Amino acid sequence: MKNKIILGVTNLSFHQLTASIITHVLVDMGFEVERIYSPHQENFEKLKSGDIDMLTSAWLPSSHGIYKSDVEEKVELLELGLHYKPYALWGVPDYIPESAVSEVKDLLKPEVISRMNNTIQGINPGAGITRFSIKMMEIYGLNNAGYRFYTGSEEDCFDAFEQAVENKEWVIVPLWKPQFLHHKYNIREISEPEGLLGIVDRAVLLLRQDKSINFTPEQLETLDALKFSNEIIAALDYQVCREGKAIDEVTKQWLRQQS
Repeated sequence: MKNKIILGVTNLSFHQLTASIITHVLVDMGFEVERIYSPHQENFEKLKSGDIDMLTSAWLPSSHGIYKSDVEEKVELLELGLHYKPYALWGVPDYIPESAVSEVKDLLKPEVISRMNNTIQGINPGAGITRFSIKMMEIYGLNNAGYRFYTGSEEDCFDAFEQAVENKEWVIVPLWKPQFLHHKYNIREISEPEGLLGIVDRAVLLLRQDKSINFTPEQLETLDALKFSNEIIAALDYQVCREGKAIDEVTKQWLRQQS
């Protein structure tokens, strides 16, 4: 069906948020949109097989570049828009003095080890931040110092951080921008001089080249002109995840304000 678009969405809240915006735009163009939610790597496999037509949002080149390269062995992809400029980070609550912890190696100081929660709660295994964090645990000797990194769900990660902050604990959160926690909490990034957290990525919409014939040049230009920001996505995501608002209503209202 020419007017149906299957949109792959990485199953994390801020990706769902961006997908909701894209869906409104596509519906306004006259398309019927089906959203399919999958983990990071699985989404790219679906893009490669043709189970989905588009994917939002790919983080390139650091986080998802290896997955995109794999897809491109089979099919050409178009990159559209600049949804935001994401990057991975390790952060701590701002009540931890910078003089105590300003970079990753400071986590090895005996006085920091004695105070810091030794559990570092991450998200799912396919995420860039997870791959980067596991490497950091090894390279910096954090496993040997008694720290433990765990994968889990988004809520596992966010709840662990919010609970620790409520108790004024010293805690490390493997995170990224945009993310709604930054909208409420002052999370101080700690320096990672080895460059293991990747670089600032570009978050873009990926479209299979063989599906581009379903769009007019003007529609492709519209999709390519979509630009948001880390702050916009974090603020809208906060409304959904912590204020309980309906995602498609939040994004529809935001789009109305832009017009």
